[in-house]
Amino acid sequence: MRFIMRACPMEDSPMNQHELNNARPYFRELEAKEREACVNAIPKVRLAEKHMRNCELLLNRAKLLAKLPRWAITAELGVDHAAFSEEILRVAQPQTLHLIDLWNTDRYHDGLFEGTKAKFASAISAGQVRIHRQNSIQAAADFHDDYFDWIYVDTDHSYETTARELRSYAAKVKQDGIIAGHDYTMGNWVSSYRYGVIEALHEFCVEENWEFVYLTMDPFESQSFAIRRIL
Repeated sequence: MRFIMRACPMEDSPMNQHELNNARPYFRELEAKEREACVNAIPKVRLAEKHMRNCELLLNRAKLLAKLPRWAITAELGVDHAAFSEEILRVAQPQTLHLIDLWNTDRYHDGLFEGTKAKFASAISAGQVRIHRQNSIQAAADFHDDYFDWIYVDTDHSYETTARELRSYAAKVKQDGIIAGHDYTMGNWVSSYRYGVIEALHEFCVEENWEFVYLTMDPFESQSFAIRRIL
């Protein structure tokens, strides 16, 4: 959920400084109530020890990528300008990499889609990279069960979307496969956007009997995660 930003007033504001000073506490209280309502709306489930006992802490996302199986059938949900897609291709050397993104907003636009196609033109021709310009949840229907060795999720980070993605792709991942992803964090402070990745993951692990295997710890990037079934 994205909150209304209470920016500093412009010089041409019709309010005088005294009025602005009096208004600030009101807007702070209003925003605090909005944030509280958002937080309270997201379900929260406690993990048990079994969900964390095999979890390894890693320095950063590069270390996580190095831990994931190589020469595998993989997917990245949420591609943007394909910077991490390049790293997946270089490090993991997948047999097949499916890139799934709509590229249909002002920020994630058609130019990024065209750039991704151009960037991976040779790998696309070779059949190593396949692009799916689709909603991530709808795209799940394109793959048969037990298809992926691992996937990496990095879409809108909301609780609702993440929860649906986890359940949509769980059956598409092999029994010993991994669901990894980005933004295991409370949210984006700069944009005042509250994520729901943590809550969606915890709920999914408890209800579907999965466990954490990796969490990254780099303070200069949003944390990544990897989970798998408890067999």
